[in-house]
Amino acid sequence: MPADPLHRAAMPQRSTTSQPPSGSGASAIEVRRSARRRRTVSAYREGDRTVVLIPARMSEAEEQRWVTVMLDKLAAQESKRVLGDDELAERAARLSAQYFEGRARPTSVRWVTNQNTRWGSCTPAEGSIRLSHRLQGMPEYVVDYVLLHELAHLLVPGHGPRFWRLLEAYPRTERARGYLEGVVAADRLPHPPGARGD
Repeated sequence: MPADPLHRAAMPQRSTTSQPPSGSGASAIEVRRSARRRRTVSAYREGDRTVVLIPARMSEAEEQRWVTVMLDKLAAQESKRVLGDDELAERAARLSAQYFEGRARPTSVRWVTNQNTRWGSCTPAEGSIRLSHRLQGMPEYVVDYVLLHELAHLLVPGHGPRFWRLLEAYPRTERARGYLEGVVAADRLPHPPGARGD
């Protein structure tokens, strides 16, 4: 986006783009430095890129620390937003177009509350995909992975090599699987008395 012509001379900026640290949901991070910005730091998503706005005087170490802080804040905000069934279906269509050339076309995609041992399920004969309500509130990249997993079942039944090759296209597959494995492992840990409202 071009700078405001009235403020162009007063706003010298330096912009750098880098790959995100492990665990973030964006594919690239753009840091924009501004001489007019004194103390505040802010961030927003711009497509599949995260833009972090910082004061020009910040050191490289401060920049790295603030990028991590802002990525965590954005992820927390995004995880609180719950998608409705219509949005979930739109998201599935976008993911299919992006990773499977639009070949996976579900007839329905919806949240369900009766899946407590699986994150998602697919009935290829009907073209229906169901995601467990337990995914609501998890990071977007995790929900995207589960959606892609179920979309892949519309193209390849079972979990053979062909199925996993399809999912290799999604760059956050291993991270999402690790996240879900961590959730399962945490549920198995003993909880101290009172930790769950006992």
